[in-house]
Amino acid sequence: MAADRDSVRERHPAGATAAGRPRASRLDQPRAPRRRLLPEYDPEAFGRMSERIARFIGTGRFLVWMTVVILVWVLWNVAAPRHLRFDEYPFIFLTLALSLQASYAAPLILLAQNRQDDRDRVNLEQDRKQNERSIADTEYLTREIAALRTGLGEVATRDWIRSELQDMMKDLEELRDGHREPAVFPADHPRGRDMDDR
Repeated sequence: MAADRDSVRERHPAGATAAGRPRASRLDQPRAPRRRLLPEYDPEAFGRMSERIARFIGTGRFLVWMTVVILVWVLWNVAAPRHLRFDEYPFIFLTLALSLQASYAAPLILLAQNRQDDRDRVNLEQDRKQNERSIADTEYLTREIAALRTGLGEVATRDWIRSELQDMMKDLEELRDGHREPAVFPADHPRGRDMDDR
């Protein structure tokens, strides 16, 4: 039994120096890329190409060229000598070509619309965030202006100080001329401030 365990250890060495063991996937190293049966392509490049095709299909130039091609096709297959015609009267090959063109055009247009919808969604989200920031900034500025207004209500303005100084000058002139007795401030009043404030 001990000999069996020793033979198992020899076949499958363990530990950090286990060189004979088949290499398993390690978590500290990236996996080797798998081989794929389908060819790889860049989705962004394919999307840009589909948008260009969809834009071209949606232009008047495409409609004019397609009309010219169909007219030349029909005229050639009707008026050309019989041995040079390649698509006889029911124009089955033309119908097949047009249906093939339509079957590719519809998904390309949908793909371009989906990409445009994604861009619009991102732009809408950015606009929404910008609007939220603008609203927050406006609210902050409104609060600051309100605080400044309340603060200015307690600050003596130049006009108020000028009017107070003019009143004091008039009082001093009247005192100097002897027309009036000196003003008594509420703190100096014998009854105290509370009596006048009531």
